[in-house]
Amino acid sequence: MGLNCGIVGLPNVGKSTLFSALTSAPAHVANYPFCTIDPNVGIVAVPDSRLDRIAKLIPGKKKIPATVEFIDIAGLVAGASRGEGLGNRFLASIREVGVIAHVVRCFEDGDVVHVNGNVDPERDIETINIELALADLDTVTKRYEKVSKGRSLSKEAQKHASEILPILERLLATLGEGGSARSLKLDEDQLSLISDLHLLTVKPVIYVCNVDEEGIDGSSAHVDAVKRIAGEEDAEVVVICSKIESEIATLETEEEKQEFLEAVGLKESGLNKLIRSAYYILGLRTFFTTGDDENRAWTFKAGMKAPQTAGLIHSDFQKGFIKAEIYSCDDLFTYESEQKLRVAGKLRLEGKEYLVRDGDVIHFKFNV
Repeated sequence: MGLNCGIVGLPNVGKSTLFSALTSAPAHVANYPFCTIDPNVGIVAVPDSRLDRIAKLIPGKKKIPATVEFIDIAGLVAGASRGEGLGNRFLASIREVGVIAHVVRCFEDGDVVHVNGNVDPERDIETINIELALADLDTVTKRYEKVSKGRSLSKEAQKHASEILPILERLLATLGEGGSARSLKLDEDQLSLISDLHLLTVKPVIYVCNVDEEGIDGSSAHVDAVKRIAGEEDAEVVVICSKIESEIATLETEEEKQEFLEAVGLKESGLNKLIRSAYYILGLRTFFTTGDDENRAWTFKAGMKAPQTAGLIHSDFQKGFIKAEIYSCDDLFTYESEQKLRVAGKLRLEGKEYLVRDGDVIHFKFNV
C-alpha cells in the first residue's frame, strides 16, 4: 500500500481548494472541470501536540514534525472507467495511493457549477464508487481469464489457481454489482494474493464533507447522507469548510489560527482531523528524538522494530545498532524531565527485537 493519501471527487467539489489549504501551496483552482491536469503532490506536516510539549520540556534549536503526502487528483466523472474526462489517466493516479480522501460537495452555491447540475451527495458518491468498481471489474476479469487458462499448465499454476480463483470469483460478483473489494473484508493472505492487481476499491476511504460556513457544525441533510453511507462502509467522515480552511491557511501564527477557529466556533481545524485520520489509516505512527539541535517527530510504519526505525534516521544507525534507550512521551509529560524519568525507572533499554510504539522517545546506541 502506498504511504500517501489521494484527494478524489467529482469536478468542482473543492478538491484543489482543499489541497491548497492543506499544503499552503496553491494548486490551479478554477470554476470549470478538469483544471487540475497533472496530480499535485504536497508534503503536509502532521499536527501533533506531543511534539510541542516535548519541545517545551526539552528545548532544542529546531522543531521538526512528522509528515504525510497528499496528492490532488483531478475530478472523475461518469464514464471515467471508459476513459471519459481523461479518466484512465486519473484512475492510474489513484492506484498509486494508500488511502482515498473522497471529497463530497455538501453545500449549495449557484455561482459554483456542479457537473451534474445540482447537489446530491448520495448520487455523487455512487458515481465515483461505480467508476472505481468498473475499473476494478475490468482488471479482475482479465486476471480471472488468464488464471483460468493457465491452471492446466503446471502443478504450480494449478495450486495458484486453486487459491486465487475463489477470491477472483467473489470480486467479480461484488464489483459487478457496483460494490467494493474492501466490503469483502479479505484477510491478509487473501489480500497478498491479489496485491499485484492494485485494486482501487480495496483502498480505505475517508469521506470529506465540504460544507459552507453555515454548515460547519455538520448539521445538514447533505452531511447526514454522507455519514449514512460511510456507516454502511465502516468508513470515516470528516466535515470541512474549504473556504474557512483556506482563510486559516493564510494566517501566520498558531495564535492567530486558534483565535480564528474560536471565532467561528471550532476547537480544531477540520484539516488537522483529516491529516491525522489519513496518517493513522495508512498504518503510520510517530516516534520522537530529542537534543540540543532539534526535537523531531519521525514517521514509521506500525510493526517496525528498533533497528528499522533507527535506519530511518541514518543507515549507519541500523547497520551498527546496539540498543535503544526509550521512554514514553506520556511519562515525560508526567515527570517533566529525563532525569526524573531515570529516577522513576521509566527509562529502559531495548534490543533488536523491540517493536517501536507510537509516542516512544528514543536515543539510539550504535557503532560502525
